Amino acid sequence: MSEYLNKEKLEPIFIKYAGSATNTGSTEGQIALFTYRIAHMSNHLKANHKDHATRYSLIKLVGKRKKLLKYLYAKDITRYRTLISELGIRDTHK
Repeated sequence: MSEYLNKEKLEPIFIKYAGSATNTGSTEGQIALFTYRIAHMSNHLKANHKDHATRYSLIKLVGKRKKLLKYLYAKDITRYRTLISELGIRDTHK
């Protein structure tokens, strides 16, 4: 089984969205990481539609990302708008 989240894949995500590879707790970095994980789980579920444990985990992860997006929207709307445009996430705060 290949590791889908190793250090070589995590560093570019956090460098691009959080500013540095060590700033793993930033809101933008976490949202970008959740988006990467959501895309990976969605592709897995397309091939394995009976994997209900992954489906449940995907629903929980989408909820976590939604809460972080809501927080970022309330804190700094310009950072929110640039992040969702870069990641290709729909704007739910209209």
